[in-house]
Amino acid sequence: MPAAVLCFAALVMPALSIAQSAEDRAEWPKTDFSRRTVNFAEIESGGPPKDGIPAIDRPRFVPVREARAWLNAKEPVLVLRLGREARAYPIRILMFHEIVNDSISGVPVAVTFCPLCNASMVFERRVGGRVLDFGTTGRLRHSDLVMYDRQTESWWQQFTGKGIVGHYAGTTLIKLPSEITAFEDFASAYRRGAVLSRATGYVRPYGRNPYAGYDRIDQSPFLFASKTDPRLPPMERVLSVTVGGKHRLYPLTLLEKHPIANRELGGVPYVVFSKRGMASPLDTERIPAGRPIAAATAFERRLDARMLEFRLRDGKILDAATGSEWNLFGEAVTGPLKGQRLPAIDSGVHFAFAWLAFNPDSEIVRTLP
Repeated sequence: MPAAVLCFAALVMPALSIAQSAEDRAEWPKTDFSRRTVNFAEIESGGPPKDGIPAIDRPRFVPVREARAWLNAKEPVLVLRLGREARAYPIRILMFHEIVNDSISGVPVAVTFCPLCNASMVFERRVGGRVLDFGTTGRLRHSDLVMYDRQTESWWQQFTGKGIVGHYAGTTLIKLPSEITAFEDFASAYRRGAVLSRATGYVRPYGRNPYAGYDRIDQSPFLFASKTDPRLPPMERVLSVTVGGKHRLYPLTLLEKHPIANRELGGVPYVVFSKRGMASPLDTERIPAGRPIAAATAFERRLDARMLEFRLRDGKILDAATGSEWNLFGEAVTGPLKGQRLPAIDSGVHFAFAWLAFNPDSEIVRTLP
């Protein structure tokens, strides 16, 4: 097993306290319920049955120019870049499937989105040389999607990528960097990029939000039994930055006022980029009509041996040293550094309640210069 795939076999709990029903055993014949890393009482039904929300197993893609015909410029897309390839997965499609089993640049990946937590994560599907395929269990833990792999029917926490029940309990999937941005930003940066097609093999009302009004900042999370962290409104969107096990959160309402932040965490210098105008996918019934919110990304700002400082001038992201212009994806698009890309950092945008449920020791940034 690769070193990057972490196993915590010592943390796997014995089965003595688990009393599975006959229905569970019939629905999950391969699942080894004798292995788990969490309290089974924390896992509850989300409503749909196993695979009631169907994963996409044979994704098709269309060119950017074709996607413009049905995808609004302000709509959010999950962006994945590996090797020379760049792909966009529209949230309007992920909303109804939550998992896409894909391969990009020869790497098998699971592209995942949990609407209830506003959590988008991409994982490598290869574990110990074995390629897994993922589906939805119909279960939630802390309001977050619980996935399963079809090979062993182990259950996995989407928010953390950790196996929590079954053969792979205690194993953590390799997380890959990704971003959520407006489609227009992806289309501008990657004119030859590929966009997940609406031809999924399923009939769904893509473009409609079945969770209308869910992301009001004073809204209560759905199927979340724990007490929410009082430091932030539960539905506040936050950008997380993680370095060496330390977590820092930036409320997006703060980043809307301060779209660039040059900071350091755990000895690693990084920069936060933010741009307002992306449509919220969880606001109105029609996703393109969602209120404007910020897209936010983070990258290391040490490029080779050079430390960069960034600023916003006339709506453009520039580095102070060379005056090169950069985009939301951490790529220099003009100037002396054109073609350079900032190193990825572990970051993402989520609802505050969800992030803090899994990472309660996070630092929350209240002010920026």
